[in-house]
Amino acid sequence: MTTGSRRLHDVCWLNLMTPAAAQAKEFFAALLGWTYAPMDDAPGGTLILVEGKHAGALMDLDAGVLPPGTPPAIGVMVKVERAEATVERAKALGGGGGPVFDVLENGRMGMITDPSGAVLGLWQPKSKDGFDCDSHAHGAPTWFEVLSADAAPAVAFYTRLFGWTVEQQSPVPGMKYELFALAGVPVAGAMSLPGVPAHWSTSFAVKDADDVVARARALGGEVCIPVNAIPGVGRFALLKSPQGVSFHVMEYAPGAARR
Repeated sequence: MTTGSRRLHDVCWLNLMTPAAAQAKEFFAALLGWTYAPMDDAPGGTLILVEGKHAGALMDLDAGVLPPGTPPAIGVMVKVERAEATVERAKALGGGGGPVFDVLENGRMGMITDPSGAVLGLWQPKSKDGFDCDSHAHGAPTWFEVLSADAAPAVAFYTRLFGWTVEQQSPVPGMKYELFALAGVPVAGAMSLPGVPAHWSTSFAVKDADDVVARARALGGEVCIPVNAIPGVGRFALLKSPQGVSFHVMEYAPGAARR
């Protein structure tokens, strides 16, 4: 498991963007045990806490701060040393990138798009380093995957951009899964799924996947993929909040420390 500040080129933050933020906070608090703290430097934002530690931010799409038409989603960010240089490197590798900007004195932020079309945030810390929660605590962001119809271009892109190494796996028969590692420690995965728009997905650690799925239904959420087992890893499900945010939950098998 990972605790404390994340390393350079590791996923270090998430922004859960949702309409009806008050109801969304109630849903995730009941489902994943989240608590919250004010985020005075980000209008429409609320800090997500897991066991009192930072786990990301919940951003209110109804607050009028984010660009019109932004869909409900979870955006993830990777820690970098120099955001501008990383954006330029991403462009040179066949991706896209937008302008880098200061988030007050917290850090510098930029967005890139990989060759498959998935969008990823970059975070150059100043006073705010990112999340520091235990990655296996109930409700904590624990795993991240880039999914698209053809993940091969994205895999080549991220290995060159961040220095991630790749290990090919077959968690279930007929499925090819590529595991990204940073200095030998798994940090993310990549998988090709026909017909799936390119995006980064987030999984949250849970103690009991069956219980969480049942509670999600009772709270008005949608079960998109029921609980399934991944041999040697654990049990997962794909859920959607009543406000339209999709996310995975992961119940790890004993001793299956993925990151």
